[in-house]
Amino acid sequence: MSAARLATALPSDVVRIATDTVTEPFWQAAKQRRLVVPKCGDCGTFRLPPTPFCPECRSTAVDWPQLSGRATVYSFAVVHGYPGLPDLTLVPAVVELPDAPGARLVTNVIGVEPENVRIGMSLTIDFHPITDGWLLPVFRVAADAGNDLAERPRRWV
Repeated sequence: MSAARLATALPSDVVRIATDTVTEPFWQAAKQRRLVVPKCGDCGTFRLPPTPFCPECRSTAVDWPQLSGRATVYSFAVVHGYPGLPDLTLVPAVVELPDAPGARLVTNVIGVEPENVRIGMSLTIDFHPITDGWLLPVFRVAADAGNDLAERPRRWV
């Protein structure tokens, strides 16, 4: 296994975020290495990305429960190269969060050979430093992912 072939996150100085009153709790929790997701304080609907009101009931009440950090791959791509960084390999992914039914997060899967990523693969959260002292939630293959995933058919999206 070659370290150059492992999926990684973008270099820290390339990623910049902008926060506002709606997204700030997500980013502040990430700085503390915690994953939180907005949940409607009235009807209980989880929503990502964060929005100023619930898309189901239009309530502005919001709670931010902390999640376990577990996820499964819903969809992914493999990207070889990035402007100015031709040797970089990225695996951007949409992951489902079992602690927040209906919520999906756009992220990166890191520390894995891209050809081993599969739909349904179990992941666990990690945090990657980015500009201005923020931490970006990323995911690694869970230790308990097991070999059963190797037998599942690959679906490219």
